[in-house]
Amino acid sequence: MSQNGITKIKRSRCAIYTRKSSEEGLEMEFNSLDAQREACEAYITSQKAEGWALIRERYDDGGFSGGTLERPALKQLIQDVEAGLIDVIVVYKIDRLSRSLMDFARLVEVLDRNNVTFVSVTQSFNTTTSMGRLTLNILLSFAQFEREVIGERIRDKFAASRKRGMWMGGYVPMGYDVKDRKLVINEAEAGTVRMIYERFVELGSASVLARALQEEGVKNKHGNRIDKGFIYKLINNRVYIGEAVHKGTGYPGEHEAIIGQGLWDKVHAVLQTSPRERGAKTRNKSEALLKGLIFTRDGAAMSPTFARKGERLYHYYVSQDLIKNRTVSQDAGPARLPAGMVEAAVINQIRQLIKGPDIVAHVLATLGHEDVKADEKGVITSLSRFDELWPSLLPAEQRRIIHLLVERITVRPEGLQVDLNKIGLMSMVNDLANSVSKEAAA
Repeated sequence: MSQNGITKIKRSRCAIYTRKSSEEGLEMEFNSLDAQREACEAYITSQKAEGWALIRERYDDGGFSGGTLERPALKQLIQDVEAGLIDVIVVYKIDRLSRSLMDFARLVEVLDRNNVTFVSVTQSFNTTTSMGRLTLNILLSFAQFEREVIGERIRDKFAASRKRGMWMGGYVPMGYDVKDRKLVINEAEAGTVRMIYERFVELGSASVLARALQEEGVKNKHGNRIDKGFIYKLINNRVYIGEAVHKGTGYPGEHEAIIGQGLWDKVHAVLQTSPRERGAKTRNKSEALLKGLIFTRDGAAMSPTFARKGERLYHYYVSQDLIKNRTVSQDAGPARLPAGMVEAAVINQIRQLIKGPDIVAHVLATLGHEDVKADEKGVITSLSRFDELWPSLLPAEQRRIIHLLVERITVRPEGLQVDLNKIGLMSMVNDLANSVSKEAAA
């Protein structure tokens, strides 16, 4: 419009957006935020006759990639566009705003919705014209193509480095530290790794091994409990046999192996067996059934241990006096007992004790005192269930029941003394009675 022959020019509020990613080198022309801004300010000044004026707010993203919209200054710019505070956005080059065609299309929608013009000072066009939109899409397509080519080069370089056995960063496996961008053995952790491999071959079960390691207080590299998932990852990690793996293929690594090929092959021979078969084998192995319950007559704890002869393992309970070379009195009882023999003897004693008249009378008296309806025949039936139940239990459940029933086992020269836990016995009888009732109802 004109007034008194003078044409009134509409004022356009201009915002400059600059971006520099951390990957860009200093040798590139206009690579700094200040250089970009200088060029944009000069362009806005050249358009002063058209009513262009620079606003005071700065929108600078230093060290951010153009492949994402998650940039603080860009977010603030969009907020100000939505608030109606900007008429024109000026950038040095289109890829300063975005390198992704899809992301830029979203930005253009925001600009169109708010009647904001987009201008590149080195690529003469704006988004208000159809030719400007066409040119914009072509340029962005090339920018995205360049980005994808750079990504392919990085991936190819990574693959080539892995094939040469180089450590390319990431999660540092237990047993190693990183020094000068190379894996070096951490001897303390490496000992734990070897122990886990050896015990997995012995036990054949990650679940059983995980429970044992948790009871023993063994931790992973970060001080956390070791679970079954951690064990499976550890025994399948080929870095431990000195390999660098890329997309499933192993290459000789620059680092030193912790595990020998022979032990690795034994572990993976076990893994080739189905979980059901491994579970059946584990069921037949001693799991330190009496750990924490068995003592010599002098009060020394008898700890589970094993010895290997050829391919066979022999399990024992050994007095701490013997382990620590303390004096063992002659009348304290045996200081070393075969685990299978002593566990079978304890189980047999428990079977006899819980069916004895004294225990039956005690259970009846306690159940009667607690106003639980019970008769002698029902109690005897429930207690007899122990015999048929025991062989079907997994080792962990057998151990739980033994620790529920037994208060202490004392090794004497004349034999074993098994002291039952009456409270635990009552709990087991109730469980068995409920099981009998449910089966009768069914």
